[in-house]
Amino acid sequence: MTAETAPSTPPVGEAAGECNYDPEHARMEAWLDEHPNFVQDYFLRKATRQIVDAWLVSHATPASSSLTGPDSPASQGSSTIPCTSRGGSGAATPVRKISAHEFERGGLLRPLVNTIDGTPTFLSPSNESPGSGCVGASGTGESGPHGAGAETGGGSRSLRRSRNELRHLDEKELIFELVKDICNDLDVRSLCHKILQNVSMLLRADRGSLFLVQGGTGGGCSSDTESRVLVSKLFDVCSRSTLQEMEKREEIRIPWGTGIVGFVAESGEPVNIPDAYKDDRFNHDIDAMTGYKTRTLLCMPIKDLNGDVIGVAQVINKQGEASFTSNDEKIFSSYLQFCGIGLRNAQLYEKSQLEVKRNQVLLDLARMIFEEQSTIEHMVYRILTHTQSLIQCQRVQVLLVHEASKGSFSRVFDLEASDLNSEDVDSRISPFESRFPINIGITGHVATTGETVNIPDAYQDDRFDKLVDEGTGFCHRNILCMAIKNSSGQIIGVIQLINKYDNMVFTKNDENFVEAFAIFCGMGIHNTHMYEKAVIAMAKQSVTLEVLSYHASATLKDAKRLKSLLVPSAQNLMLHDLKFDDINFSDDDTLKACLRMFLDLDFIERFHIDYEVLCRWLLSVKKNYRNVTYHNWRHAFNVAQMMFSIITATQWWKIFGEIECLGLMIACLCHDLDHRGTNNSFQIKASSPLAQLYSTSTMEHHHFDQCIMILNSQGNQILSNISSEEYSRIIKVLEDAILSTDLAVYFSEVPSSI
Repeated sequence: MTAETAPSTPPVGEAAGECNYDPEHARMEAWLDEHPNFVQDYFLRKATRQIVDAWLVSHATPASSSLTGPDSPASQGSSTIPCTSRGGSGAATPVRKISAHEFERGGLLRPLVNTIDGTPTFLSPSNESPGSGCVGASGTGESGPHGAGAETGGGSRSLRRSRNELRHLDEKELIFELVKDICNDLDVRSLCHKILQNVSMLLRADRGSLFLVQGGTGGGCSSDTESRVLVSKLFDVCSRSTLQEMEKREEIRIPWGTGIVGFVAESGEPVNIPDAYKDDRFNHDIDAMTGYKTRTLLCMPIKDLNGDVIGVAQVINKQGEASFTSNDEKIFSSYLQFCGIGLRNAQLYEKSQLEVKRNQVLLDLARMIFEEQSTIEHMVYRILTHTQSLIQCQRVQVLLVHEASKGSFSRVFDLEASDLNSEDVDSRISPFESRFPINIGITGHVATTGETVNIPDAYQDDRFDKLVDEGTGFCHRNILCMAIKNSSGQIIGVIQLINKYDNMVFTKNDENFVEAFAIFCGMGIHNTHMYEKAVIAMAKQSVTLEVLSYHASATLKDAKRLKSLLVPSAQNLMLHDLKFDDINFSDDDTLKACLRMFLDLDFIERFHIDYEVLCRWLLSVKKNYRNVTYHNWRHAFNVAQMMFSIITATQWWKIFGEIECLGLMIACLCHDLDHRGTNNSFQIKASSPLAQLYSTSTMEHHHFDQCIMILNSQGNQILSNISSEEYSRIIKVLEDAILSTDLAVYFSEVPSSI
């Protein structure tokens, strides 16, 4: 078959780019699937760099580990790498993947939350590329991390020459070798260490230090110098120093424009000092701290492609007791030009990695928030523990705004760092409540306006109430307070972080992260509120259905029958006797005795109670008592008889008055309505619907609700002819009296001397 008549085989790129394969392409693909060795050989020989990059992008998976090797699951065809974090996220103490302080290494990261058309969103504006720094798309900002990163993954770098070999090279060859040594290193500390050792070799200096610009809006792109500082990534590095040794040293922070390093950073000009002790800008304390005497010093700015100062490098004490020459300055400057590009790439790569880590942490926090939304206490406890673990501060508070009064708080939850070390931390599912005083001036302002408040020094802010620290042994230093909003943008709470660790202040990065996290917190709290309301509604429905299935209102026929019965006198029924015994009373006798008590106390005339309605109400109350051993209708009747005898035999009538006495008599008859024969502790441990409705005084709240329900039922409204003021007073008496029958409340309020 000639080339002209042979079937046309499309190029690999074209075939791969098509979405719909014809039968011939399908057969080709099937053949390739059956001959993987040929495919691999063809790919190694013919694949271009663009095809490799496209394959890497299309098969990229977010991994929590740093790099995957040839034996990793990813290289063996696994599409995902399972997370090894603790399942469930329900543990009291979270696993902290990264501290918020680590985000400061990359300067100011872009905000997580943006506003597009007035709506908060996690999407970036269309004119902003993710991870973009001050370098444009045509500079190192776009291609630097990716290009260099691809090189480091190949593992084909040539080994660095020995120090002895480098010394025998001429100046140009030496610079070229040293540039190759740093061009593929994307770790900032490792890169700085190489730079210092290389420049010390180039200039024959004894040791050196390197400072990077930190603060402002990041990377030397802003003219705002007030918040900028110079931070020593590596200090006092000699030829024998290792990176591991250097990383153990504490960083040194130099204010912008201060000292020799600050002057070079601010002016952008090099400084060559033949005698350091004769220069007023030299800080003698450094030599006292290191035990090393500085004689000569050459300090040079490190600039990026835009000419912005991103760091300062200095070398100390030229070997041979000589001073640094003008030629040393030229060599130093030439080499630092390459170092500036490498540092900018490394910083951008570090920032992109921090962006990825930050997004991973945020997604994990979001998963934690929406994983289980059972109760507000459980939800807030998760928010507090994860916030404290991430931001690393001494105290965190969540204050929920009162729905009716937006200027006040309904509940205040708090967590101190030491709480995570307590013995019950593993079993704890709710935070401490109302334990610490509230800075109402700050939290109230945030709850009202929705503004973010970041106070570096609390005692210098007029909104801070210094009295909250008195007698507590706690001192507020710095505060970050931010509003928590629901999906509708309404403020439902406030989150407040107090005293960042290591005497640091809350940064803009902290604000950005808490702002993003607060959005998930708002949705989580709102959803939990809705869930709790749904649970309560279901519990009410369950209780109502149970009551309706077990009870019913007394019929009008039964009320007419009771109305027709003759009611004996109180003396005949012995109702005034404190030793009253109903053992020989029938059920009708108990009902007639109740009617006699209402008649003798003049309630029917005074409150215009319809006699037939009173009969039906008594029958309904009796019917709503279950046939339990003790808390039954007979018990309620005996309590009412005792109240009647006390009122009539003492001066209580004059002290309480008619309204209170009527309320007490109704409460006595209704105080155990629908009792199930079990106590509150049993209801709570059994997680009954009643316990879901009422967390405290469970049965007593139910008795009161049943009492109100019967009083408002058709045909049982004995209070229908009184004024609204009298009705409110009677209901208040009923509530206080019935809830007071909870012995746990009773014994806590009765003085111990009684």
